[in-house]
Amino acid sequence: MSRFLSFALPVASAEEAKEYIALYTNEYHDARHVCWAYMIGADRLTYLSSDNGEPSGTAGKPILGQINSLGLTNVVVIVVRYFGGIKLGTPGLIAAYRQAAREALDDAGIVEGRELSSLSLTFPYMSMNDVMRLIKSYPADDNVRISSQDFDNTCAITLSLPLDLKDEIAGRLGAIDGTSVEIG
Repeated sequence: MSRFLSFALPVASAEEAKEYIALYTNEYHDARHVCWAYMIGADRLTYLSSDNGEPSGTAGKPILGQINSLGLTNVVVIVVRYFGGIKLGTPGLIAAYRQAAREALDDAGIVEGRELSSLSLTFPYMSMNDVMRLIKSYPADDNVRISSQDFDNTCAITLSLPLDLKDEIAGRLGAIDGTSVEIG
């Protein structure tokens, strides 16, 4: 009977996913197949899968299908198969790879993230208190952070913030007297 080992790992780029794939392929070099799929980016437009010698569409697509069914991104799922001497056939392979991928994803858990963006603003020193009060009014879990600052007669701040808060914060900052907001 074949033995399947499955792994789900968080990744930030296709290059990082490929590094994990190479690592696991090397580590399990004695396995018959090391199949995989990854999905990258908030837009979920960067993805790839591999059957690694299994019949076309029987491994990589079912793995990618599990990533899609959970609506995940920034993940690579690797399924290692040690052949057990019994051919599973196309439906059996699809079911086995689908189940192995789902178990890896369920065991790994899901971490929700937010896509970040940046916002630059300039303002007179006299508006400093109003600007800082507004920035600090957002709770820590909103991830509104000052990434650079320059305080002089004219002050400048660049914020790192979630994309979904960008318009709201830009509008609120723009309403402060003398503040100029540049959406980048």
